[in-house]
Amino acid sequence: MSSLRQLTASSRSQVPPFAVMDILARVDQLRAEGRDVVSLCAGEPSGGSPSGVSAAAARIHASGRALTYTPALGTAELRAAIAGHYGQWYGLDVDPARVAVTTGSSGAFVLGFLAAFDVGDRVALARPGYPAYRNILAALGCEVVEVDCGPETRYQPTPELLDAAVREHGQLAGLVLASPANPTGTMVSRAELQAIVEWCQGNGVRLVSDEIYHGITYPDAVLDEHSQRGVCAWELGGEAGNEAIVISSFSKYWGMTGWRLGWMLLPEELVGAVDALAGNVALCPPAPSQLAAVEAFSPASYAEAEAWVAQYAETRRALLNGLGPLGWGPAAPADGAFYLYAELGSQLERFGDSREYCRALLEAEGVALVPGTDFDAHAGGRSVRLSFAAGSTAVTTAVERILRFQRA
Repeated sequence: MSSLRQLTASSRSQVPPFAVMDILARVDQLRAEGRDVVSLCAGEPSGGSPSGVSAAAARIHASGRALTYTPALGTAELRAAIAGHYGQWYGLDVDPARVAVTTGSSGAFVLGFLAAFDVGDRVALARPGYPAYRNILAALGCEVVEVDCGPETRYQPTPELLDAAVREHGQLAGLVLASPANPTGTMVSRAELQAIVEWCQGNGVRLVSDEIYHGITYPDAVLDEHSQRGVCAWELGGEAGNEAIVISSFSKYWGMTGWRLGWMLLPEELVGAVDALAGNVALCPPAPSQLAAVEAFSPASYAEAEAWVAQYAETRRALLNGLGPLGWGPAAPADGAFYLYAELGSQLERFGDSREYCRALLEAEGVALVPGTDFDAHAGGRSVRLSFAAGSTAVTTAVERILRFQRA
């Protein structure tokens, strides 16, 4: 009998696939077959990058300059521009040396988690929540503690829920908080974030604040006058706030999803670790994206982004006003981002769960939604996520098709 070790995939790689990627693959197949498909799956703004960023990229590529490696944490010019953004939006004086540019926010999560947590550390997440947090942490050997957050806390964790998680699971090393959140779009107020920052400091917990949807918020949903764009964790708690890892991206507010560019604000003690890790993992973020992205912080680019947010607001308003005819169940309030997360109500009796509902809807009517199972393995079978980033025309068409599908 052979004593050779069987060659298999690693145990750490055994994470569930992100269902939205499978759905998008099916969307591509149907479109290749000539089907007209309205995709409300991905959180991908329909407008694309600001025109100034695209023009800068064209100049950069036309110049013939060599697009070589950059420093592992990004170019000095872009890091300074990001630091300036925090001064403009939040009144913060951020040292560019504490800014790390990354290959999308996804790269920031990998590097941030690697730098902050060890194998076996417990890290808490809200449920429902973005599945990549859970899956990246699990692949890195961390113990994920999911905190069940329902409508009574607006789908966000609270110090009381975190105390309960510690009693049940033991000491936490980290907490990932998203505001606005994916899939619910809900936000925490300044006072609520302050309480969480203080809880983390008092319990020796590293806060990872996902702020990639900052700027995409709606006037009728702002929780207090000081949170129009979202509250940055570094605004709060003095040094306690600065102990947080803040993660953001060019993908959402600026619509630059395919440019693969994100960033982190880092506690001083993690800068060296992230620098070393980044140099080994990816060498550097994409050079042409970095060079062009500086233009994202121009007045014209901010103005274009604000115009898109105004369009999202109109689409959101029409969608929320039209929920009645759909007959779905409770929906999250969608304070920010561009998602509607709702229970399916009576449709569950017909289809059993959200996965089957989404599958049947896509095949019958060419409308792609994401089942809630991506975001909540326990109760997500009752819910769907609809992205209204595709714009009002796409959403209006989709709702018409959904109503026809549900009447069939």
